[in-house]
This record gives sequence, structure tokens and C-alpha cells, in this order.
Amino acid sequence: MRFVVLLAGVTLAAQQKPVDFQREIRPILSDACYQCHGPDKGSRMANLRLDVLGPAIVPGKPEESKLWRRVNHANAAMRMPPPQAHKDLTDGQKESLRKWIEQGATYKEHWSFSAPMRPAAPVVKNLNWARNPIDRFLLARMEAEGLTPAPEADRRTLARRVSLDLTGLPPSPAEVEAFVKDSAADAYERLVDQFMAKPQYGEHRGRFWLDAARYADTHGLHVDNYREMWPYRDWVIGAFNKNMPFDQFTLEQLAGDLLPNPTMEQRIATGFHRCNITTNEGGSIEDEVAAIYAKDRVDTTGAVWMGLTVGCATCHDHKFDPITQREFYQMAAFFRNTTQKPLDGNIHDTPPVITVPAENERARWHALLIEEKARRERREAHRRAARGGFEKWVAAGRYKGLKTPFRDGLRMPGGAAPVDGAVKGTQAVSFGAKKTLELPGVKADLDSRKPFTVAAWVFLPKDEASFAVASKLEWIDKKEGIARGWLLDFEGRRPRFQMMGGKEDDLLLIRAGQAGRLKASTWHHIAVTFDGTRDYKGLSIFIDGKVVVTETNPNAGGGTVDGSTLTKAPLTLGSDGNKRFFDGGAVQEIQILDRALRDDEAEILAGWLALRQEIASGARPVEPALELIYLNREDRVWQKLTGQWVQSVAEQRAMTRRAPVTHVMNEVREKDPEAFILFRGMYDQPRDKVHPEVPAVAGALGTAYPRNRLGLAQWLMAPSNPLTARVTVNRMWQEVFGNGIVRTAEDFGAQGTPPTHPELLDWLAVEFRESGWDMKRMVRTLVTSSAYRQGAVATEGQRKKDPENLLLSRGPRFRMDGEMVRDYALAASGLMTTAIGGPSVHPYQPDGIWETVAMKGSNTRSYKQDHGEKLYRRSMYTFWKRSAPPASMEIFNAPTRENCTVRRERTNTPLQALITMNDVQFVEAARYLAERTMKNVKSGFDGRLDYLSGHALARPLEAPERAVVQRSFKSYLSHYDARPEEAKKLLATGESAHDLKLSAQELAAWTMVASQILNLDEALNK
Repeated sequence: MRFVVLLAGVTLAAQQKPVDFQREIRPILSDACYQCHGPDKGSRMANLRLDVLGPAIVPGKPEESKLWRRVNHANAAMRMPPPQAHKDLTDGQKESLRKWIEQGATYKEHWSFSAPMRPAAPVVKNLNWARNPIDRFLLARMEAEGLTPAPEADRRTLARRVSLDLTGLPPSPAEVEAFVKDSAADAYERLVDQFMAKPQYGEHRGRFWLDAARYADTHGLHVDNYREMWPYRDWVIGAFNKNMPFDQFTLEQLAGDLLPNPTMEQRIATGFHRCNITTNEGGSIEDEVAAIYAKDRVDTTGAVWMGLTVGCATCHDHKFDPITQREFYQMAAFFRNTTQKPLDGNIHDTPPVITVPAENERARWHALLIEEKARRERREAHRRAARGGFEKWVAAGRYKGLKTPFRDGLRMPGGAAPVDGAVKGTQAVSFGAKKTLELPGVKADLDSRKPFTVAAWVFLPKDEASFAVASKLEWIDKKEGIARGWLLDFEGRRPRFQMMGGKEDDLLLIRAGQAGRLKASTWHHIAVTFDGTRDYKGLSIFIDGKVVVTETNPNAGGGTVDGSTLTKAPLTLGSDGNKRFFDGGAVQEIQILDRALRDDEAEILAGWLALRQEIASGARPVEPALELIYLNREDRVWQKLTGQWVQSVAEQRAMTRRAPVTHVMNEVREKDPEAFILFRGMYDQPRDKVHPEVPAVAGALGTAYPRNRLGLAQWLMAPSNPLTARVTVNRMWQEVFGNGIVRTAEDFGAQGTPPTHPELLDWLAVEFRESGWDMKRMVRTLVTSSAYRQGAVATEGQRKKDPENLLLSRGPRFRMDGEMVRDYALAASGLMTTAIGGPSVHPYQPDGIWETVAMKGSNTRSYKQDHGEKLYRRSMYTFWKRSAPPASMEIFNAPTRENCTVRRERTNTPLQALITMNDVQFVEAARYLAERTMKNVKSGFDGRLDYLSGHALARPLEAPERAVVQRSFKSYLSHYDARPEEAKKLLATGESAHDLKLSAQELAAWTMVASQILNLDEALNK
């Protein structure tokens, strides 16, 4: 009898369902145990590990296993996890641990660290349902869970769904009707191809990528100034539309500058890692800022391509995943070898940047780069060859008669208090408290339509105040700071130059960047040149003969000047004529020339004062400026070569004024990348030096790849890499189905959720890689599956067994992102402007949002709404200020783009309804759709309703729905008939004009109907 019982026990154990370590056990251990008993040796307690098999577990014997005894200990003080961890295990979790130990306590490497292998599609009962392998993997799980697929959605629903997923926009009624009437077997596949061929496909796919790239139009920190970056955004759109293979897409963004002979497009692509937030705050420490930038780039690369939270190893070894702190800083070394400076200068074009001419000018631009370089080199070669002629000229003493390098500038009048000048033996004019010097007889008008140069030697006082050096201003409103004329001043010990046109924001302004901040109590030569184009790009500042990086406020006044800058006010030294002076400062040798000096001429002018003293002393001059004077005065060949070079430079500058710039990566070629392990992540406590390497758990870099960003990109795309393909197809799945197969798209590590369909994820990853990383093919595979085509209506059984539709027993249905909600309304109404690419725009926005958060000196402090077609651009072109993202999108869970985001949250709040029902953009869209309805269907309620719902919902309404809408329409019409002024007020919403020939009351009623329909869940959900 005992023998029989034993056999029964063995039979029961054999029949017991195996515990899935990856799906059931690892999540328990990771959540409750790894904090103290995981990979991080620094926080490991009792030297006991549970991320690998160790002495705490006796396979097959739960009662002898310390793990089992401690999680069930009767004494709360001895029970694990400890009370302070707040990680109590449920009875079900404990039972899973018991069964796992009983079954042998098999440990497996974390699933995401094993290279994916293509699994065979499983056997299913309902084979006819499956259109491709995706369906068989999903159906096998459904059948195991006792679920059946939902029926296929009707054609109108399918057309709308696939249009939204492939273009981000609703289909036109004509496209829907054509599909409904198409009886061909491949009608749906052809519809998919039609939508994928649209340029809007790249916009929609690109919008998801811009979240990951943390793309925005401002720097993000401190004053959050404008950053010109939009050519990178347009590159992303183009790459998706061209179906660039994902491996090339990766290589160009991570290391386009390191490719052989990189093209302009490949350099633009490197903007991916120039999208990070930057700062220029005065108290910033450059080493600390550089460490922050490197961390951001490691974190972003880890999230986007590896699906790992590598940043958790910044201060110590990762507590949950096998990533050490050393490996984190080895990753950081890839990004610590660029020419980018830590501080952004608060300028829109922080180096390194490249100019991006229009497509039709690029051939000439590239030719000009070659031409300018060749002419410059010929000029410099001649300078070396002419050295002998210069020596003879000096030996003959022909320099002794020089009075000025160009022509006389302004002479300082007598009567001013003289002080020692910038050069020994010279004198300058100093300024006491609120002392000024007016020069009414001097012609010093500067015309914004003509070139000029203003230059002077300036002595800076110790004070940090804002100082006025020289001005010629006619004040119109001193309180508001409105004037006409020009001003040379200092702000924070940085030279600044302004031209004012006599109106608010009619201002041309340029100032030296942070590197141009000068020391107090020192002399410096300041020169400002202008090419007469009325544009800030025509201005340059030279300090001591060298051109410096400058900044301006082109988006908040300071970019162009339209009014006249000519004035009858006298030239004034030491004051702006209002409230600012030059107390304790001094000026010498102020000069105004009627042309813009070249770089070499600015160098001559800066050296002229010392040279003049050398000449006067009778000693042989040693000032380098003398050689340039000789060449410009005496050498005809130099003059000819200079003229040719200047011609090329002038054409370049003209093209630059018309073209945007974009931020790029640029490697330091002279040294190998390196970084230091930072103790506890602190920038000022460097420890061991490390060189580029990747986390060993995902495979070493080895000798196959260079140890730079290019090698990193190649390693990420290698067939042996276990992560990249999985992580990428998971995001594609998430975009289409609402949730990823791994819901935590940003975390494929131990703390992330395990995949709902691990074999399907591996099949997709291998299919994607072996297709040549074909992104369009993968998206097409997803949307042509039977799973995708299911209806979204859930049965009671489906809601109970699969409430979140993770098993895909019905079609995807979820609230659209904020950009899609706005774009849907614009497109359905007919208001949308369909132009692709270009600068970001400023559509409607509630007052005061930017002003509330912005600092006074920010050039994005005040929001200036655009007009005309710019109001109706697609949402991805909306100007993105990181400290105050577009409000109507942020309410719909759009990120700030301060950090990488690969998965948006999705919430539902009353504020969202307030946006779609009351925001001017949505009310105007409803009115415009109503107007189109009335114009295209002259009369008849049913015909007009069909037109409206066809655009808004891609289907006609059913009889019960029509009855509801008709009652609403009659109620609205009665309301506005009795209150015609309210109808006019409603119709005045938005800048687009409405047709005055239409009945205002009827149009208002249809506007409310359109708003009602556009606010249905059906319209706001995909």
C-alpha cells in the first residue's frame, strides 16, 4: 500500500504545471529581494545573493532552503523581506516560490540577455484565422487561456484605424468609400500601402522618435533660450519616409560624423545626442555639467537601443541588473570626446553646428566650401611667399609715414580728463560718476541698410553693472526702452551692440557669448562689424582682433530691424542717454568706418595703437599687424587673392543668412575617448580612468569595432546583440497596439515586466533583423495581421480574463496622444496645413504660460502667436519650450522632452475635456467643419449629418444616434435664434474667417453639433 501511495505522489508531481522562472519567480525576487541580495555588492546584506543560485536555496527541498524558511518565519523581525522594505509577499507569491524550489529551483539567465532565436510558429486549432505568424503566436496563448479572437472590424473602422496608425490622421471620406467598395482580395493590403506611401507616414513615425530623442526648440535649463534644431526633426521625418534601414538609422544618429566622408545629412543625423538639455547658468561648474551631459547620453542610449536603466549604475553597481558602475563610465567614455563645450552660451547655435542650406542651394554650398578653402589657402601661401618683400619694405623704413591703417577715425576732443591709455605713452578719456561726453559735431549715424565698423579701446571698471560705452540714441519711451539709433554697451562684462528702429521689438542685438566675458580693470579692443543686411547674422564682434562667438534674441526682438536707425541725437560717450553710464571706465581711439572690416583688418585695427607707438619711438616695429598693413597696401597679388576670397566668404554669408543651422556631434580626433569613474556619481571625485566598453552581460565590444561612437553603434546593431532588435520591435508593437509585448518599454531588465508573448517577441526581433532592419516591412506585418484587424468590442468573458487586452483577443482601442487629438480635429475640419518640415510654429496658446516660468533675460519669455497657415500646422511642428511644453499636449500626457521618453503615460482627466470642448483651436475646427458641411450640402439635415460624420468619424451615424444629434441641433438652433449675439461670438472664435453669407444662427448650431461629435470617445480614441 505504501508503494502505491509513493507512485501516486510521483504522478501528481509530474502532472504539476512547471513554474516559469522568468515570468513568475524572477519578478518576485527582483522586486522583494535584489535590493539587498542582488548584483550590487555595495548594498548586499550577509554576503547573500539571490540573483544567482546560492546556499540560500536547496533545489527540490523547500523546507531546507533558507529562502523559504525566512519568507515564512513566524517572528516578524526575522521574516523576509524585512518590515522596513514594505515588500510583503502574498500567499500566492510564497506558494510560487515553494513550487519552484520543489521543482528544482532552476535559474535561467534573464531572458533579455540571451540572443533571440527564431522560434517555430506554434500549432493552433483555428489555423484559418492566422494570416501571418504573429497571429499563430497570439492565438496559441488565447486558446490556452480559453479565449477566442473577436470578429474582424468593419471596413470603415479598419480604414480609420489603419490611417491613424500609419499617418496619424483620419482618412478622407473618399478613401473610406473607395475601400468599402473595393471587392478585391488584396484591397486592405493596397490600402495599407497607400497610407504608408504618404509623406505623413514619416511625420507620424517621427513623432514617436522625437520623444525618445528628447527633441525640443529650447535648451531646457536656466533661461531656456531658443535652440535652432529643427533640421534634425526634418531629417527624422525624411528617414522614415525613405524607409532607411534601422541599422543605418542608428549608425547615422550615433556616429554620422565618424562615417567615411560624411554627408551633410549624416552630420544632421548626429543631432540625436545634441537634443539633450543644456545650460549657461552663471554658477555652473563646467566639469559637473559635462558629467551630466555624458550621463544623459548614456541613459538615452541605454533606454532607446538596449531597453535598460543603465543610469542606475551612476553611483554604484546596478541593484537589479548585472551592470557595474565601471561599465556605466566605460559607456560614458564614448560621449566624453566631442568638441562641444559644457556651457551653451544661451545662444541658438552652440557649437558644433552646421549650416543647412535649402535643397536647391546645397550643390552650390558644397562647391563654395571647397572654393573658399582653396582661395584661403592660396592667400595664406602667398603671405608666406611675400615675407621677403615685407622684410625689404621694413628695412627701407617705408612704414614710418603711416598715419592710420585705413583712414582717420573719430578724434577725441580736448577738455576731457585724460588717463593712461591701453598702450604705454597714450592717453584715454575716463568717466567719473554719471559723467558723459557729448560730441554733437561728429557724424556717427549708422544706417541698418549699409555696412559699417565701430571700434574702440575700452577699460572695464570693477563693478558688475551694465555699462554704456557709446551711443547715438533718440529716446521715444525711456520707461519701455524704445529708442532710435545705436548703442555699444557691456552686460555682465560682455560687449553688446544694439540698433533700434524706434518701435517695440524693432531691434537688432548681438552680444559676446560667455567666452567673451572680460576681466575687470583691463583694457580690450572691441570692434563691431555689420554688413548692412538689417539682420543679426550680419553682425560680428571682435575682442582684441579675434572674432568671438555671439548670441542674440531673434525670437523676442533682436533678430532684425525694420525702422530707420538714423537720428539727430549727438554721439555720446559714457552714457546711453537714459539711466546707464560708464562710471570708472575709459575709452580710447573710438573709430567708425563706412565698411565692415575683414577678420584680418580687425586684427590690424586692434594692433594699430601699439604699432603707432612703436613707429613714433623710432624702434624697429615688431607688431604683427604691420605685415598685414604691408600686404593690404603694397602687395597687388595679395589684394587680388583677398578679393577672390572675400567674394567666396560674402556668398557663403549670404547663403548662411537664408539658411538654418543645426546642432551636431563632432569627435575630437587627436585623442582617444576616456572617462573617470566618479565616486558616488560626484563630478569632483574622479577615481579610475576607463576607456570605452559596453556592458559585458550584452556581449563585449572586443576587437571587431573601433572604440568610439561608431563602434558603439555597430555593436548595438550586431546580430549577437540580444537587446536592440527586441527593444525596437517592442516599441513598434506599442505604437500600434497600445502596450508593448514588454509593457515597460524602457526597462527590459529585472525590474521590468516580463513579455506577455516571449516567443512572439523573439520571432519579431529575428524577422526584423533578417529583413535588413526594414522598418516599413515590420510595421506592415503588424497592421496586416488578423490580430490587428479584429473588432475592438469586448465580450464579458474577454473583459474578465483580459481586462487590459494584453492577450489581444480583440482589436486595439485607446485614447490618442495629444498631438493626434489636435491633428485629428484640424484634419477632419479641413483646416490643417499639410506642408512638411520647416521652422517650428506658435499656434494658439493660453496667455501667460511662458511668462509664468521664464526668466527675464530669456528670449522665450514671451509667447508670440503666429498667424495664417502657421496656426494650422501639424502638432509635431509646434514650438517646444521645455520649461513650458505646449499646454494642450501636456494635458494629454506629452512629456517635457527634458529626458528620453520611450513610453508615454496615458491618463484621462476632466482637463482634457476642457481642451477639446473649449480651446480656441478645437472650437475653430468645429466651426470650420460646420461651415464646410453647410457649403457642400446645401440643405437637408440627414445629408449634412452624413457629410459631417463622414469627416469626423469615417462613418454615417445610425438611426438612434441621428435622433440624439437631431434633438441637439434643434436645441442649439433654438438657443442661437433667441440669442444671435452669442452666435456671432461663437463664430468669431479663431482667426480663420467664416462665410458671412451663411445664417449665423444655423452655422453656430452646426458648430456645436460638430464639437459634440468631435468630442465623442469614438473620435478621441483609436
